[in-house]
Amino acid sequence: MKAATVRELKLELNNCSQQELVALCLRLSKFKKENKELLTYLLYEASDEDHYIAEVKSEITKEFGLINTNSYYYIKKSVRKILRISKKYIRYSGKKETEVEILLHFCSELKKMRPSIKNNKVLFGIYERQIASIKKSIATLHEDLQYDYTLLLDSLA
Repeated sequence: MKAATVRELKLELNNCSQQELVALCLRLSKFKKENKELLTYLLYEASDEDHYIAEVKSEITKEFGLINTNSYYYIKKSVRKILRISKKYIRYSGKKETEVEILLHFCSELKKMRPSIKNNKVLFGIYERQIASIKKSIATLHEDLQYDYTLLLDSLA
């Protein structure tokens, strides 16, 4: 079965009644956890972005506290998992400010971690790629925000 394009879906959804849309959304939320999480974000958390960012930051901090630091192998696996979760939350929001704040927090937690990431090429590479990603996102923001986030980024380096 071939999936319809976004345009085709939009046209078809415009023809649906409100009850049909509610039923479609509920049915969609039953299939994947990510669909349910996105719907939760859109319904409950999109109106208060600062609270959403604070929740994501606390979850990132908690996950960094749970990392098994016995071996760099476990550290790398855990850091990749935390980054994957962070990117998922960034995708839900779709706002560049949220992306910058979450990635800045991720990088600060990664830099604070012991043993140091500078002793491992892969972890340091992850860190540098996220810094480059932050710089790219900052460039798309308003000038005042660019200045504020650049100061925060410089404090990391």
